Amino acid sequence: MKKNINLPNFLTVLRILAVPFCAYALFKNGGEQRHWQIISWIGFFLVGLTDFFDGRIARSRKQITSFGAFLDPVADKIAIGTAMVGLSILGKLWWIVTIVILAREISVTVLRLVVIKDGVIPASKGGKLKTLFQGFGIGFYILPLPHWMHLPRDIFMGVAVLLTLTSGYDYFKKALRR
Repeated sequence: MKKNINLPNFLTVLRILAVPFCAYALFKNGGEQRHWQIISWIGFFLVGLTDFFDGRIARSRKQITSFGAFLDPVADKIAIGTAMVGLSILGKLWWIVTIVILAREISVTVLRLVVIKDGVIPASKGGKLKTLFQGFGIGFYILPLPHWMHLPRDIFMGVAVLLTLTSGYDYFKKALRR
């Protein structure tokens, strides 16, 4: 257990603990006040930034653990899921997008639990790209953007959905090969 206590894993746990604050800011005053939208965006951005740094630190210091390899994508799903459900409740993001992405995320997490005895399947480049697009896409929905930015924002989220589905398919394919 001692080897699981390292900076990358600490950052992952910190990311999970920060999500409720981000959600609070997202919902504060009905989610309509510009400054709370920006505070929420900053919070979710910092959460995403810790995802970038924990992985980079773990690789550079050779501190990759099974605990971290499992918990890191779970932390991503908690942050992404919280933001998406919150945005859908506020009527800012279509529920179908939230349902499709969360269904994929939950099914992949369940699959990871099923195949964990054979070792953790690490996140692929496609999975990392998917997370990046989801994070930025959600950020565009949190920020108080002018109306002319809504179409580019929606197209960006469409790419995130496509990457989510294709990386999920790849993940199942890898798991079934084991």
